[in-house]
Amino acid sequence: ATPTAVMVGTGKGAELGILIKKSESLERAGDITTVVLDKTGTITRGQPAVTRVYLYHFKDEDDLIRLAASVEKGSEHPLGEAITAEANARGLSLSEPLGFNAIAGHGVKAEVENKQILVGNRRLMEKEGIDLSGAKDDLKILENQANTVLLVAIDDQLAGMIGVADTIKEGSRKAIENLHNMDLEVVMVTGDNHRTASAIGKEVGVDSILAEVLPGEKAAQVKKLQSEGRVVAMVGDGINDAPA
Repeated sequence: ATPTAVMVGTGKGAELGILIKKSESLERAGDITTVVLDKTGTITRGQPAVTRVYLYHFKDEDDLIRLAASVEKGSEHPLGEAITAEANARGLSLSEPLGFNAIAGHGVKAEVENKQILVGNRRLMEKEGIDLSGAKDDLKILENQANTVLLVAIDDQLAGMIGVADTIKEGSRKAIENLHNMDLEVVMVTGDNHRTASAIGKEVGVDSILAEVLPGEKAAQVKKLQSEGRVVAMVGDGINDAPA
């Protein structure tokens, strides 16, 4: 009877979009204690939009968006696409970036119109020696409002800050509640900073948060939880949410 049940179960799963690699996975599923959920595209819709723009040492908001979007033309990250979409919505003409370089978990850099442009998170700016002292209060405000903040530096000086927010999927809170009803611990993992992650985690009711995790570090975080005696299921929507 067991092979028949496994065959029917895997077939039914496939109908629902769930692919099961081997029967041992089904057997192991009964022992799961902890479910790790990626944030972007899993808990949230993965369709962020620009919410706010701050300027520093720069006078034109449209021009800041235009330059940032010109760099992000070469990026496939949802945050980069949000800036490009904002530029398109404003009817801005983008320039071709030169020497585009994506730094995983940090941001992007390129030359646009003879200017060196950086677009990314605080870690990228600190790594490149950009002074953020004048933006700390605004940064805190946006992060506390569950925005992911993209900082823009032009020729080694902070030029602006773009707040980008994603909306929570309609079924996320209910799904997490259902997992809790099954006595499962729910952990959210994200590359976002701790303040932004905490705001979203609190809204959906996860038990704990792993923030500022680089894409290549997700598997290591799962292994760490396993080493503490947990049996872990990982849920994500991107290729960086799967083991190599």
